[in-house]
Amino acid sequence: MAKPFFQVDVPITHPAQPDRRGSYVFTGQADSGREAVRIAREVCDAALAAHAAGLDVPRRRPDGWGARGVRPGWEPDWEAARAHAWDAVHGWFTRSRTRAGAPSRHMPGP
Repeated sequence: MAKPFFQVDVPITHPAQPDRRGSYVFTGQADSGREAVRIAREVCDAALAAHAAGLDVPRRRPDGWGARGVRPGWEPDWEAARAHAWDAVHGWFTRSRTRAGAPSRHMPGP
């Protein structure tokens, strides 16, 4: 059986301009929300390390997780990161209320 699909939302700020805020969004399969956040952090750290070394940011890992859109110099707040489980419905994904605590929204699939 396939692992559930997660979206991990990570708030980011720019240290030199703290009023500039955004978020990283990572997606992929994991056994739990905690594992999804751990994997998101791994791919983010790998992408930032590659960039700092002057290398290309790695493409998706074999398990589907990747971090092509990270912004060097921005600080992720991993303590505030949230994983949201998704369920396939008619080719779209619906946010689960179990982790997010927010009403369901419809978003396009991966």
